[in-house]
Amino acid sequence: MKLSLAALASGILFGAGLAVSGMVRPQKIIGFLDVTGAFDPTLLYVMAGALIVMLPAQALARRRSAPLLAACFSPLAHARLDRRLLTGSVLFGVGWGLSGFCPGPAIAAAGVGVREAVWFFASMTAGMLLFRAWEARANRQGSPALPQAKARGNW
Repeated sequence: MKLSLAALASGILFGAGLAVSGMVRPQKIIGFLDVTGAFDPTLLYVMAGALIVMLPAQALARRRSAPLLAACFSPLAHARLDRRLLTGSVLFGVGWGLSGFCPGPAIAAAGVGVREAVWFFASMTAGMLLFRAWEARANRQGSPALPQAKARGNW
C-alpha cells in the first residue's frame, strides 16, 4: 500500500511539475525542436532542473542496500541496440515532434482537459493495443525472432 501511495504521489508531483513548467502545451515542445526558427529553451531548463534534483538523489540511493519502500532494487535489463529499439525510438520521436506531446505530458494535459491531449492519448492507446495484438499474433505464428529477443532480455 505504501508503495502504491508513493507511486501516486510521484505521479501527481510529476504531472504538477509538467503543468507548472508549461510542458503540457505542445507549442513549448515544438518551439524547443525548432532550432532554426522561434527556438524556446524552456524544455532545456526543465531537464536541467530535473538533473539537479535527480543526481544527488541517485547518489544517496546508490549508498543504500535497499529502497525505502521495497525489499530490493529492481534489476535493470541489459537492453541492446537493436532494430526494435531503433524503430520504437524513431516512432516516438516523430510522434513527439509532430504532436508536441509525449506520454507523460499528454496524460497531464488530458487530465486538465486539453482536447488535443485527449486525442493524442486515445491515439497512443490505440497504437499500444495494435502493437500488443501484432506481438500476440507473431507469438502464435512462432516467429523465430521473438524467442531470441526474449532470451537476450530485449523483450
